[in-house]
Amino acid sequence: MTRDVLVAGETLIDWVPDQPGPLEDVAGFERRPGGAPANVAVALARLDEPPLFWTRVGADPFGRYLERTLADHGLPDRFVDRDDEAKTTLAFVTHDEAGDRTFTFYRDDTADTRLEPGRIDDETLADCEWVHAGGVTLAGGSSRAATLDLLERAAAAGCTTSFDPNWRPELWPDEETFASVVADALVHVDVCLATVDELEAVGFAGESPTDVARAALDDGAGHTVFVTRGSEGAVAVAGDDAPWPADVVSHSGFAVETVDTTGAGDAFVAGAIAALRGSRDLADAVAFANAVAAMATTARGAMVALPTRDAVGQLLETE
Repeated sequence: MTRDVLVAGETLIDWVPDQPGPLEDVAGFERRPGGAPANVAVALARLDEPPLFWTRVGADPFGRYLERTLADHGLPDRFVDRDDEAKTTLAFVTHDEAGDRTFTFYRDDTADTRLEPGRIDDETLADCEWVHAGGVTLAGGSSRAATLDLLERAAAAGCTTSFDPNWRPELWPDEETFASVVADALVHVDVCLATVDELEAVGFAGESPTDVARAALDDGAGHTVFVTRGSEGAVAVAGDDAPWPADVVSHSGFAVETVDTTGAGDAFVAGAIAALRGSRDLADAVAFANAVAAMATTARGAMVALPTRDAVGQLLETE
């Protein structure tokens, strides 16, 4: 029997602008479901691998909308918690002319900061093959302890654990705190997926993305490190202790008509997890994850353009 994937972390509302430019110049926004782990969970469901998803939303209209959205994408509601005493997080997204984005969060003591340690029981973890978490829930509240607890217990249970630092400076008091807390998480992580900027913020350095990945690998960021590079693709480095062959792989990505990069990194994460659970080949995983990420940028909103496995296969055939 196939064992489960568990994704854990925030679900929130992304307000996507109707025009590029700074927030103060934007007149209108569209409501979109978001949150990096939610995007990963939905992307896995679109790839025919619906995971368990542990999240927490407010008992407000936005929370009800997100609950319905997750259900519509085929995600089970077993660990979708409703908080009667907190609101749902809001994030306003702004874009430059190239489609790159920045975020402004309304997240003071909101529901996703209030995940509780121990919510995922030992029996659930025993049935999981893979557990994934992100860095936003480490930024504060009880969710920090809950996320660290989950990763530690998942690793002890023999699950493959993956982690996306998801560096959002606005949510942290300073870069040093971010680096320290992420380092605590990486102790329990097998697969790290990040940008060069995120790895550098944690304290890993190198002259190239591959060098940064090697530095992270050598300094305890798991047995496999993926470095995403946006439209330039990604690199991955696996060490001798990885369950797939040790290797250094790069892929230049896919040329698509980019509309919105929101959620592209999360789509990459989902693609990498799905591929590694299947072929367990690092080169295949990087190519597959790049294809998922590229297709996710072709419409506005993090979840709107997430592809099916068949669609990804068609893009891969163009190489």
